[in-house]
Amino acid sequence: MPGWFAFVLGLLLPLLFWLCHLQGWPFWQCGLLLLPLALPRRGGQGNGRGFSVLSLLPRPLKFLPGCLIALLGLAAIFWRSSLSLQFYPVLVNLMFLLLFALSLTQEQSLIERLARRFEPDLPESGARYTRRVTQAWCLFFIVNGAISLWSIHAGEKIWALYNGLIAYLLMGLMFIGEWLIRRRVRRRAQDATLAATSVFQETPHA
Repeated sequence: MPGWFAFVLGLLLPLLFWLCHLQGWPFWQCGLLLLPLALPRRGGQGNGRGFSVLSLLPRPLKFLPGCLIALLGLAAIFWRSSLSLQFYPVLVNLMFLLLFALSLTQEQSLIERLARRFEPDLPESGARYTRRVTQAWCLFFIVNGAISLWSIHAGEKIWALYNGLIAYLLMGLMFIGEWLIRRRVRRRAQDATLAATSVFQETPHA
């Protein structure tokens, strides 16, 4: 199962609620869309090019996230209730939180691994910065997951509004904010390097 499928599904599932609501279709039938996530993932492993966050898990556990999500779909179909589908965003946030937090216990954080794909010679200051970014994403998944859990009790329309729109706007703001901070951090590092080089060049040699 390609990794982009889960991402697209996460984006579309809350939006499908509105389609079902407008057409008068039972939303629990969308549980069928979760079942393929239990299939083995293809590609992106062992070729050094397609990095996946699931690579942080031990091999026997790589299938676990997809199976848990598929169980939500089975529960929706079996009980003909959309309640289990509403737990999908909560489960996704929890899984990403565990994966990002797990990477903090390793030599390279998840964000550092991603950064080194574009900048193999990442300096030590960059590695420290990526660790802080990983910690920030952990906090984001905690808050976002908690709000997603609250939205289940707030009603289906509030759930669909938050998880289908607001959560993605917040994620976009997170990306933009991190990008702006990264530019400033990199500029400061470059300025410090230039200043150190200038001092070295102006120092008279014996």
